[in-house]
Amino acid sequence: MYSDKVFEHFRNPKNIGEIPDADGAGTVGNPVCGDLMTIMIKVKDDVIADIKFKTFGCAAAIATSSVATELAKGKSIKEALKITRKTVADELGGLPPQKLHCSNLASDALRMAITDYFRKTGQEERITEFGLEKELKALERREKGEQGEVYED
Repeated sequence: MYSDKVFEHFRNPKNIGEIPDADGAGTVGNPVCGDLMTIMIKVKDDVIADIKFKTFGCAAAIATSSVATELAKGKSIKEALKITRKTVADELGGLPPQKLHCSNLASDALRMAITDYFRKTGQEERITEFGLEKELKALERREKGEQGEVYED
């Protein structure tokens, strides 16, 4: 069912917690399975200097959050944006098919946190440059109190 790496990250998650003065934050949830995750980033010189997460969900949701933060920490914004659902799942040695969609939202939350960072720091042109328009719309919907995923598969 789950790989040893999934169990390791579930039992001993990395980068769990909050960044009170985060430069960007992204929250993503899946109303079908109930998973909810928030990723917060601190950026210095266009590099993710610190990253934390809070996740409510199953073992796969917690493990994907942990791995995504490990993959992004110390990376440039451009490198971090290359982290996808597949990247995270592969790093964990795979996930059961039924968990790929509803649990592996961590890369989506990371993209939203980066979008939030661009918006907060007046770098809106980078949202377009990196193709983050969907994430921007999702942030705006969430601010209005609307729910839903960033990506509709």
